Amino acid sequence: MRIKTSVIAAASLSLNVICAFAQQTAQSTVEQRVPLTESAVAFDSKGAATLEGSLRTTALNGAPDTPVTNIRVVIKNVSPVFYSYVSGLVTVYDGSGIRCGEGSFKADALAVNESFETDTPGIRIRCAPASWRIVATNLLPRISPGASTNEAAATPANLIISVDGEQHPIQLGKPMVLNLGERQRTIIVRQSP
Repeated sequence: MRIKTSVIAAASLSLNVICAFAQQTAQSTVEQRVPLTESAVAFDSKGAATLEGSLRTTALNGAPDTPVTNIRVVIKNVSPVFYSYVSGLVTVYDGSGIRCGEGSFKADALAVNESFETDTPGIRIRCAPASWRIVATNLLPRISPGASTNEAAATPANLIISVDGEQHPIQLGKPMVLNLGERQRTIIVRQSP
């Protein structure tokens, strides 16, 4: 009974470590603000660069009483995925890093390495911006006919379990043998249906 309790506790601890590790990696890939003359990059949910944007509009000096209400931006698909639909946000910041304008963009059927030029409906820039960023809010990949949803699903990130400071790589569906006390226990991590 004691060994069974130890195995359950170790498995529970292992899964908690995996969850904590996965959350940490997702937070480290945040879209960074860049100067107005540089390209901004948006990431997908796994932290891979997906969209790259560059500003076409150069006169962005707005004020609270006379905001800039329309800008042009070019968005390029830099991922290896063909998208049926993409949308996102363009955000501009003043010299102090305070947000002073935000607008949206969208496009249908964006191929790999394809670019599109669009405006940003809803934007109201109320400052002289110094930096900007883009965030992808919707990335709908094209699914070819006959492909199952499992084939279209993205592959999980690399997982590592740390037991008493010793790190072990985890592969979904592959058994991992751990020594717990005097006995060996096999743990298999699977994706939920």
